[in-house]
Amino acid sequence: MQILVMSDTHGDSNVIEKVRGFYPKVDAFIHCGDSELPFSHEALDGMNKVRGNCDIDKAFPDEVVFDLEDVTVFVTHGHLFNVKTSILSLSYRAKEVNAQIACFGHSHILGAEMIDDVLFLNPGSLLKPRGRKEKSFALVEAEDTYFEVKFFTDVNSCISSHKFMRK
Repeated sequence: MQILVMSDTHGDSNVIEKVRGFYPKVDAFIHCGDSELPFSHEALDGMNKVRGNCDIDKAFPDEVVFDLEDVTVFVTHGHLFNVKTSILSLSYRAKEVNAQIACFGHSHILGAEMIDDVLFLNPGSLLKPRGRKEKSFALVEAEDTYFEVKFFTDVNSCISSHKFMRK
């Protein structure tokens, strides 16, 4: 199973469509907020999407929880959980909803780590990255025994790959 995760595109619908075009047959698309587009914008069609601190459209939910095969995915932007300071509050919420994957944005800093059997994933930003020069998104491959997270640039060049064992 594959999940494409992006965040913080800040009004650039073209980059959303371009990245979606790289992997049109993934099992789920996620936008972790700050798209700055209307909720019903065609670039966001079929996406699991949430409201970021820069999103005006109130139709966006603050969080989304969905199941994909045997994996529960929790999506939020992160600003309501103060992720720039710590992911502790985010981890409490992920546990409350029994998530195996918690996707978030807000900091514009890509990263993935497994904490207490939950994969925490920030895909970085496809417009204004922080901590590195590459604009980024993530592709998650979920297998029975592991999650593999690959980070890519906005031109689909692999930045890094990380494997995390699942319980």
